[in-house]
Amino acid sequence: MTDDLGIVLPAFAPDVDRLVRYVSHLETELSPGAMRIEVDGASPTAVDRLRETAATVNASSERRGKGAAITCGFDALETPILAFVDADGSTPSNSLAAIVAPIREDRADVAVGSRRHPRADVRTHQTAFRRRAGDVFVRIAQELLPVALYDYQCGAKAIRSTTWDLIRADIVTPGFAWDIDFLTAAALHDASIIEVPIVWEDKAGTTVPVLSTGVEFATAVFRARHRMACQRGNTFHRTLERFLPDPDPLEVDAGFDG
Repeated sequence: MTDDLGIVLPAFAPDVDRLVRYVSHLETELSPGAMRIEVDGASPTAVDRLRETAATVNASSERRGKGAAITCGFDALETPILAFVDADGSTPSNSLAAIVAPIREDRADVAVGSRRHPRADVRTHQTAFRRRAGDVFVRIAQELLPVALYDYQCGAKAIRSTTWDLIRADIVTPGFAWDIDFLTAAALHDASIIEVPIVWEDKAGTTVPVLSTGVEFATAVFRARHRMACQRGNTFHRTLERFLPDPDPLEVDAGFDG
């Protein structure tokens, strides 16, 4: 067991058999000091089954959102390194180990898994529509955000716990655009960020609605751009801040830990 690492798996109505296998693979590959499954919308039977794994299960009957689930898990963990990975197993356990490595080796404060990196190994792809929508989002984000990456939304990232403490107050988004808050805040706090190419395999049955999520992303990017401009003393954005104050830090429902 490596007590320096805690892993959060955010899950909404998951395929329980797949998730149980994935937890086993993560345990074998990384031997984390703690794992938390932050699960929303699962039946009592599914929750009981998940509690038979090596992970602590924090269940909520409400759909808190991906960002709220990760935030809740990170807030609860006490390990020096925090990581999250999507519960569908799209990122294999050895790729998560590669993401954690730069933090363990003191080469970065934040490590970001990347499906779009030139050296990434994508075994199966998303639909053409999702890929093109993703291309548009990446181009916009590269232009407007304070950190330029190939992939902002990959569901596998790691962070030093001390860096998480620094950025926690800037985390406001409960849904799929949480990564924008996460990365923008890290960059504005001068955290070192590294992008790690991964092996990735698209899984059927995604719960991400493209159109509504696109609106959420656009809002998060605008807010991040506004925050960055205010920090840099932009007069227009400082004036705008009087009418558009920053939202409060994300409050999370701890659910029913067990």
